[in-house]
Amino acid sequence: MADKIAAANRINDLLKSVLRNGGFKLKYRIVVDPPAPADRDWEQPVIVVDFSGPDSSLLVERGGELLRALEHIAINLLHLEHEEHDKISFDCQGYKAARMEELKTAAAVAAERVRQSGQPYEFAPMTSRERRVVHLALRAYDDLKTESTGEAGRRAVVVYPKDFDPARARPLPSLGRRRR
Repeated sequence: MADKIAAANRINDLLKSVLRNGGFKLKYRIVVDPPAPADRDWEQPVIVVDFSGPDSSLLVERGGELLRALEHIAINLLHLEHEEHDKISFDCQGYKAARMEELKTAAAVAAERVRQSGQPYEFAPMTSRERRVVHLALRAYDDLKTESTGEAGRRAVVVYPKDFDPARARPLPSLGRRRR
């Protein structure tokens, strides 16, 4: 991203228009070059937008669908290449941090389930950022391997025993469905 300040100003203009025309009761703060969170090696955004206000719950309903949609619009507005999408991060009252902890916990539970059963485990479909968190959470498990499967919005992470023979069995069903 060549000019972060100009990008932040374009995001600000977009959000002012969306919030005014949509009638949302929200405030937001845009931070350029925020300090990198020590516990989040999966993202290092250069622009963070944090929302608050009476309509905050609307942003995080259905698995944060509206929050992700606003982030997606901003990424498209800035014409960012796919590998630069992580440079922009929209959040609302700590929703993303809570979701990441939820994913880490689910990854640990899935790892234990795969270890005990010897069978693969397939998560419900999730975003590319969420899949990355699961892959990173499981990278320290030397006896397991992960891969993403599926197409487009149906991509999911599958956890396998390291030496799994796919001819033997099918993945176990997921522990729960992703909130939508």
